[in-house]
Amino acid sequence: MTARRTTSPQTVLVSGATGYVGGRLVPHLLQAGYTVRCFVRDERRLRAQPWGDAVDVAVGDALDYDTVEPALADIDAAYYLIHSLGSGDDFAERDRTAAANFRRAAAAQGVQRIIYLGGIRPKGERSSKHLRSRMETGDVLREGPVPVTEFRAAQIVGSGSLSFELVRYLTERVPLMICPKWVHTPTQPIAIRDVLDYLAQALETPESAGEIIEIGGADVLTYGEMFQTYASVRDLERVIINVPFLTPRLSSHWIGLVTPISNRIARPLIEGLDNEVTVDAPERARRMFPKVHPMGFEEAVRRALHRTESDDIPTVWNSALSSVTTPGNGVTQTLETTEGLYRETRQVSVQAPPETAFNTVQRLGGDTGWLFADWLWRLRGWWDQLTGGVGFRKGRRHPTDLRVGDAVDFWRVETIDPPRLLRLRAEMNLPGRAWLQFEITPADDDCCTVAQSVFFEPKGLWGTLYWNVVALPHRWVFAGLLQALQARIEAGSDRRTAAAEDPSLVS
Repeated sequence: MTARRTTSPQTVLVSGATGYVGGRLVPHLLQAGYTVRCFVRDERRLRAQPWGDAVDVAVGDALDYDTVEPALADIDAAYYLIHSLGSGDDFAERDRTAAANFRRAAAAQGVQRIIYLGGIRPKGERSSKHLRSRMETGDVLREGPVPVTEFRAAQIVGSGSLSFELVRYLTERVPLMICPKWVHTPTQPIAIRDVLDYLAQALETPESAGEIIEIGGADVLTYGEMFQTYASVRDLERVIINVPFLTPRLSSHWIGLVTPISNRIARPLIEGLDNEVTVDAPERARRMFPKVHPMGFEEAVRRALHRTESDDIPTVWNSALSSVTTPGNGVTQTLETTEGLYRETRQVSVQAPPETAFNTVQRLGGDTGWLFADWLWRLRGWWDQLTGGVGFRKGRRHPTDLRVGDAVDFWRVETIDPPRLLRLRAEMNLPGRAWLQFEITPADDDCCTVAQSVFFEPKGLWGTLYWNVVALPHRWVFAGLLQALQARIEAGSDRRTAAAEDPSLVS
């Protein structure tokens, strides 16, 4: 093993840096003065983060050992924040393989410490495959010579965390909650801010090496109490009716119906909710990390809801749940569901400079129209007017120029940054909030990529139903719009090129 210094670690690696916890931990560590390297599969997603240029990046896959070992070179401490939930029925085996690769590579490179975030061991006889996998991962990491600090937590409360979004979606969208017995199981949720404090302070707490530390928030409460607390914070009236016949499978189907969380992710989570998940010895964490004072559930909820009470939306999202490529037209599609938002993104490469692409994009609407199925856009505007909305308005301040606050038919310009970004906010009647965004990224040889994103933040169950009803026509209309936009951008670029070569062609 390579000799390493024994002073406080200064260069750390964060695996899973584009995930929920990892993506929040990295800026936490940067602010504390650490040099950070991120181990990710997709560098583009990481570079899109506001802090993306402040870190070193190692691209690879934990399932491929040959990419893991180089990532750990010259690293003092490494965070292991990888899991395969949602990747298929073999996620537990994938978790074991990834952990074994990481353990072996850390030993080969002389890493001083591995810090891992897992789950609390349930107190009943039954445990879900998901929780067993989290504990097995810790066991696999400890089989090597590198000391492991393993934090074990129950539900993490934060905007966008899977467990919290489960509470949020169900409470927001279901006034009469028909719930199985697991809603009365005690648990001890913890705020994401407290989790980040524990993870970061472990670097300065050498006595935590080789230890398993259970961490939790200030409150022990049931899921039913979590639903009611959330409802109280949001001034919602919710009634819970207990039924004995909802199995984890039936519960996961119900959650898949009324929330964007897929059945395959919901089921392993729900299977672990039958047993109590609380901290056994809270004094250990308090003694070892006296600077961390975990907050209560209500305060954590209020902090988590801060983003949804703001009129601004984030510019970066993680946790893509599906991705497809439409054959034959070069358009790539993704659908993401994160932090209560649906995001449907398409992107295409165009043979034109970014300035030409942006000039074409900002002419949309008004007399130019929407290039594809324009009659449907107008029909939507007429319907909106009939239902008391702003209607299509057919117009804009200027035919070729936009500025923040301009109306564009039933949209409003929220953000404009030529020649990179245009974001329009919907003003029509909707059971939620919606945005249409165009982002232009330069490429080589006078080419660029145009990414078109539709964002929708549903309000209540009607919002979710609305999104599912319009999903199919949306895909047709917005895919057609992007292809028509591509053709118009490239046609405009060709005209400019021809005019530059022969000025007599300019009328």
